[in-house]
Amino acid sequence: MSIKRTDDVDGSADESRTSVQVQISPTPQEKHNTFHTPSTPHHNGVISKNYISDNLDRTKSPELTPLKSIKDELVMPKTIIEGEVDMRRKKYPTDKAYFIAKELLMTERTFKKDLEVINLWFRDEVSKEEDEMPDDVLNLLFALIDPIYEFHCNFLREIEQRLASWEGRSNAHFKGDHQRMGDVIYKNISALPRYDQYLENHFVVLERLDTAFRLNKKFEQLYRDFELQKVCYLPLTSFVLKPMQRLLHYQNLLDRLLNHYDKDAPDYDDCYAAQQKLSETTLCVPVILKQSENFVQLCELQRDVSGFDSLVQTDRNFLRQGCLLKHSRKGYQQRMFFLFSDILLYTNRSLQPSMQFKVHGQMPLRAVIVEEAENKMGANFCFNIYGGNRILTVAASSQEEKDKWLEDLTSAIQAAKEKGDNKLQYLSLKSCSSSDEVIDKCGDEGNSNREKASSQRSNTTVHVCWHRNTSISMGDQLRAVENQLSGYLLRKFKNSNGWQKLWVVFTNFCLFFYKTFQDDFPLASLPLLGYTVNTPSEKDSIHKDFVFKLQFKNHVYFFRAESEYTFGRWMEVISSATLHSGRVRLFSRQESGLEMSS
Repeated sequence: MSIKRTDDVDGSADESRTSVQVQISPTPQEKHNTFHTPSTPHHNGVISKNYISDNLDRTKSPELTPLKSIKDELVMPKTIIEGEVDMRRKKYPTDKAYFIAKELLMTERTFKKDLEVINLWFRDEVSKEEDEMPDDVLNLLFALIDPIYEFHCNFLREIEQRLASWEGRSNAHFKGDHQRMGDVIYKNISALPRYDQYLENHFVVLERLDTAFRLNKKFEQLYRDFELQKVCYLPLTSFVLKPMQRLLHYQNLLDRLLNHYDKDAPDYDDCYAAQQKLSETTLCVPVILKQSENFVQLCELQRDVSGFDSLVQTDRNFLRQGCLLKHSRKGYQQRMFFLFSDILLYTNRSLQPSMQFKVHGQMPLRAVIVEEAENKMGANFCFNIYGGNRILTVAASSQEEKDKWLEDLTSAIQAAKEKGDNKLQYLSLKSCSSSDEVIDKCGDEGNSNREKASSQRSNTTVHVCWHRNTSISMGDQLRAVENQLSGYLLRKFKNSNGWQKLWVVFTNFCLFFYKTFQDDFPLASLPLLGYTVNTPSEKDSIHKDFVFKLQFKNHVYFFRAESEYTFGRWMEVISSATLHSGRVRLFSRQESGLEMSS
């Protein structure tokens, strides 16, 4: 094995200098297992259908499961380096503004790929169907996304050119017009009217997609089949919301540039002008985003929960989902609870391949009371839920989880009582009893048609909460969409010696791993709900800078960033919904006393 030395960890605009180059003579078995990753087809109004379908046939989608060990998940191309990677420092700029601009580049690359999921890949799938497609909503969807995609292709090229000049070795020690980004951003602010159309009409698209999915069987099957393709690494509706989320990312990047610059800095005026112009559009985004994220969450839960109808309703808000142990005659059993603004549901995961959650009971919140309970039968962190003539005794996994549930339940109950009677349609449990003694005897007759999609949905937050015995709230989800990040990291397993360079995308509480940013789909993923993030301890024997550690029980992974700024940003986004403590537990509001088992 021969290794060529590299200067770069995180990747730059000049891709010829970005990758760790490793030459390994593969074994015959390794040759057989080599990945073939196609690049995205160019989109000039017409997409080569054969190009996409041929390449999809050659690369089967990996199962992205929260239960797999990372060694099973990441059967990667031959880039593992035996021994240490030489991390020789570049003669690149070390100014914080440079790394902020580089973050813009890295995340813009991911955003362009996310737009292509709809504008190239999904468009190609629906174009193969000659009839029975909901053309009105599809035409509206593409009409909104296409001009945004076209603009961002040009915007990305300008960012890449500027970063290439900024990083140029011949001028790395001299400051000039090439060492700034505000002018590039301000120049492209003129594209905001395209977002105005998107903000005005995207919710109509979401509603019509949901209607077509429920009423048009052919479109439902196409939709489900498309989500099985590994290019669609998130639920399709998540990609519809990406442009709105991206506006908030731009606002955050500009805020950080302005906080870094002195007012007499050459780039300050352009950054300030761009920020002011952008804020006119983003002022209304948080309210719109909350409404849209709530609608998407209800639609996704309707697919994951069986045994009742009409979950998606205009005045219903999602508040929290997660696991609690429910006491019954058989003892404590794991149940999945869903808290909405008007009702509490408790469910159990189906034994069928569809992996849906079947409703065992429902409690309208206006009649619910919660109170502390004594610990019993060896379970800690207990509380009672009274609803009508039913009493549920439940146990949380920690004091922290118990506090979050009690806080959200108390607030939701109070709000429901103040709101009074409404016209919300409560969920029909069909023929299913609310008793836990009749598990898996009721459900949706259409389950057989949904079993095919079980592997794709195993990575959604509801299933990860089930496997990790944790919960998330709507507030957690809204914070998560504002804290997304992309870039190159070096990754090391707990018991390995080498570091492996990967392109990593953090979104939807999950790390997605690619060989390079040019790949169209992830090779594997790591859901982070339940993980802790921290710096390595002395016993980890990691004698490198800018390393963070992810741990869930005995699963431990190390990731190494290129700079102090980049390290800080990865720590920030991964722990975005936590309070700082000696040990940061992901997506928590209070310090947990739960000890991590090793």
